[in-house]
Amino acid sequence: MSFNRQDQFKKLADSYDICVIGGGATGAGVALDATLRGYKVILIERGDFASQTSSKSTKLVHGGVRYLEQAVRNLDWQQFKMVYKALHERKIMLQNAPHLAHPLALLTPCYSWFDRAYYRIGMWLYDKIAGSTNLKDSRGLNKKEIQKEVPALNLKKIVGGILYYDGQMNDARYALSILQEAEKLGATVLNYTELSSFTCSHKSLKIKEVHGKDLIRNKEFQFNVRAVVNATGPFTDKIRKLANPNLQERMKVSRGAHIVLEKKFWPGDTALLIPKTDDGRVVFLLPWRGYVLVGTTDDADKLSENPIILEEEKTYLLEYFNRFSTEKASPSDIKAGFVGLRPLLQVQLQTAMQTDTKSLVRDHEVEVDRRSKLVSIMGGKWTTYRIMAEDTLDILETEVLHVRKSPCLTKNHPIMGGDTFDADLFLNSVILTSEIRRHLYETYGSLAPRVIEFCQTIPQGTEVLLDGLPYLQGEIDYLKKHEMATSWDDVVNRRWGIGLRDDALGRKLEDIKKEAFASIS
Repeated sequence: MSFNRQDQFKKLADSYDICVIGGGATGAGVALDATLRGYKVILIERGDFASQTSSKSTKLVHGGVRYLEQAVRNLDWQQFKMVYKALHERKIMLQNAPHLAHPLALLTPCYSWFDRAYYRIGMWLYDKIAGSTNLKDSRGLNKKEIQKEVPALNLKKIVGGILYYDGQMNDARYALSILQEAEKLGATVLNYTELSSFTCSHKSLKIKEVHGKDLIRNKEFQFNVRAVVNATGPFTDKIRKLANPNLQERMKVSRGAHIVLEKKFWPGDTALLIPKTDDGRVVFLLPWRGYVLVGTTDDADKLSENPIILEEEKTYLLEYFNRFSTEKASPSDIKAGFVGLRPLLQVQLQTAMQTDTKSLVRDHEVEVDRRSKLVSIMGGKWTTYRIMAEDTLDILETEVLHVRKSPCLTKNHPIMGGDTFDADLFLNSVILTSEIRRHLYETYGSLAPRVIEFCQTIPQGTEVLLDGLPYLQGEIDYLKKHEMATSWDDVVNRRWGIGLRDDALGRKLEDIKKEAFASIS
């Protein structure tokens, strides 16, 4: 089957073992893990895949330098273990999708000799915890070395710095590729499909049936199910209370705002970690796909869909960028801005009669509602999506399905586009231009030759949409047919992501080809 909506609805069945609600990083991870364990799986997502928090992250794959500092300061063994797990997951993420995730050098500037010694010890410990999964050893830099490594950094009052390594990723496409892999292995995957209601057993009150609605075709459907996983991130409480109105809310959200600037303001490939801001936040300056990403904030917020960046957030982030960069930017230089809502767990309020919460010494929890048997995976971050899924399936098998735990097979399983492929041979070939080849590989991985072949079957398919950009006209049809893109927004903001990097350029592309999606179903 092709990864398109029509084919997915054609194979819609009367019953499934597991239904996953939510098509972001966590839901995608659960769907793949469950499918690899041999379960019949369906995933439904109300919007496009990764259209909320999972496509609006800071794009880092990391163990959590801040968490390590807190672990040491507070002698918190649980946080230490969380860092350990995340650092090992970091390597797995890069390994399973080398076209979508790569190592990133980050510099932490030091303004006193004490800070330099303090951060040097911290980064050394960070490397040691990573062990054999370490990307590259951290090292101290003097002012001259810093100037060479990060030429745009304002060196005033700096005595040195620490260079260390984490990972960077294409978050929206990473989630999509996980889902494509799950679908290839047998899962049914649906976007723009809303959960309408649950039907529960009159006797046990356990969920036995899921009612959904195809929002594009305005058609309702239903299926029987053995277990349901709620993986909706910030929207977790809505699904929990739909299954059991008596449950108290567990989730809060915080705003993670980002701005994007042109690459000229921060040349080079090294990122900057600002460890201390006036209000205690951590801010990053990150090279990102030909631009500079500056973020993030951390303010409490109300739950909403598609939050818009505020002017005060732009001002805050721009101020910090200009403090640390010799190349000063003005508000008019901001190319784009976006906000992701982080799902944060409140203290457990439920009584033991209502839920069983399995706290797994990490930044996430798996909750099983005793009445409906709804399994909710709450909290977490992108880097740990895989072990979040593993924990969820382990608990689901034990607490809901009452079967022996199956082995998790996702650790060494490449996701779509991440399997063996001679990237160097492709990138150095004479097919199209080097910029187009780079775009195709970093978007589709090992499927890049397949995309080219597809485009060659379409008139003007291998011609670019807009001069100066590497996007091919034929890709639009490919994304509709093979990646379940249903609107131009799906393409611009997630399949390609250009809209999040350059708002004006995204709108320009939209004006060119918006009609391509006028009659999609």
